[in-house]
Amino acid sequence: MSANASGGSGRLIRWLGVASLPCVLAVGFAAAGGWLSPHRVTQNTMLAALRGVDGAHPGFRRNHAKGVCVAGWFEGNGQAASYSPAFVFDTKRVPVIGRFALAGGMPYQGDAPGKVRSMALALKGPGGQEWRMGLNDIPVFPVSTPQEFQALQQAVRPVAATGKPDPLAVGAFRTAHPWLASAGKALEERPITSGFENDTYLSLDSFVLQGVDGRSTAIRFAMVPEEARFADMPGKGKNASFDQLDEAISAHPLRWTLVLTLAGADDAVNDPSRIWSGQDKQITAGTLTLTHLASEAEGDCTDIVFDPLVLPEGITPSGDPVLQARSATYMRSFAERSREKHPRPAFDPAVSPSEKTGSESVSSEKAS
Repeated sequence: MSANASGGSGRLIRWLGVASLPCVLAVGFAAAGGWLSPHRVTQNTMLAALRGVDGAHPGFRRNHAKGVCVAGWFEGNGQAASYSPAFVFDTKRVPVIGRFALAGGMPYQGDAPGKVRSMALALKGPGGQEWRMGLNDIPVFPVSTPQEFQALQQAVRPVAATGKPDPLAVGAFRTAHPWLASAGKALEERPITSGFENDTYLSLDSFVLQGVDGRSTAIRFAMVPEEARFADMPGKGKNASFDQLDEAISAHPLRWTLVLTLAGADDAVNDPSRIWSGQDKQITAGTLTLTHLASEAEGDCTDIVFDPLVLPEGITPSGDPVLQARSATYMRSFAERSREKHPRPAFDPAVSPSEKTGSESVSSEKAS
C-alpha cells in the first residue's frame, strides 16, 4: 500500500469517531422512503454495525456512550422571531436538560483532545413543546446517507486476527465514495479546543424555519461558546475532559450563543457532508446557560431520547436523509437499553477525586 493510501485509510478510520453521532442513523427515513428491505439498511443492521466496531455495552446508549448530564436554561433575544414563531425565539427564559458526551459506543473510553465531543439539549417550552437537538464539534457529517454510514461502519470494524480494521475494506470504501474526500479533509483539519466547556457545537443537519407570513427559511445552527481556547489541553487522566468540565461549571455558569446560519442559493440543504458558504447570513438568536452537572446514574438526561425530530411549532425538518434516519435509531437504542440493567457510568461529578481514581480502575476492567 502506498504512503498516500495508508494515510487515507488512517483518516477514514478516524472518521469512525466522527460518524458515530448521538445514537446515530438508521431506518426512520428508510421506512418513510419505501426502501426498507432485508437487503438494505434496517434498525437491526445499523445497530449491529455499531456493535461491530465498539462491541456490546448493555445499559448504555449505543453511541456517545460516555457522557454526563447537564442543566440550565435558554433565553431568546427576539432577533429570529420574524423567521419563526417558535418559542425559543421569544425573549422568555426556558429550562434546559442536556448531556455532554464523547462519540463512540465505548462507555469507559479514555478522554483525548481529538475525540469528537457532543452537546445534546432538550429545550422545554410552554404547552409541552420541546426542541431537542444533538450537536457535535465537527464541521460536517462524514457521509451523506444512511447507506453510506452503515457501509462506513462495516468498513472500519476490527477484524479478529489483528483487532484493527481491514485495510482492504477501508480502501474499498474510499474507492467507492470518492466524493466524501472533501468532508474527510474538513474533519481532519477542524480546530480543537481545550474542552467541552469552550467548544462550538453544530447541528450538521439542516432544518426549516416556518414564518407566520408563509416564508420558509432553511438553516443550520450552532452553539458558540463565550470564549474558545485552543492552546490549553485537559490534564492527564481517563476522565480529564469531564473533570475539567466539572471544574469549569462549578466555578461559574457556562454560556453559549445560538447562531443560526441561513442557507444561501448554492448551499446543499439536504446533504450534511457538504460545507455551506462562509458568506451566508447569520443571526444571533439567544443564549444558552448551563449551571450544573449530574451523573447519568441519577441525572434527568438519562432517559431522554435526544431525537432531532422533536421540534417546536415553527421549525420543521429539511429533506436531509441523515436527519430523517436518526429518529428511528434513537428510539430503537432507547428501547434496547431501557430493558437492560443500568451500569455505573464512567464519570460522576459527585464522586470525590480519590474515589474517582478508584472508579477509573473499575471502569478500565469493565472496558477490557
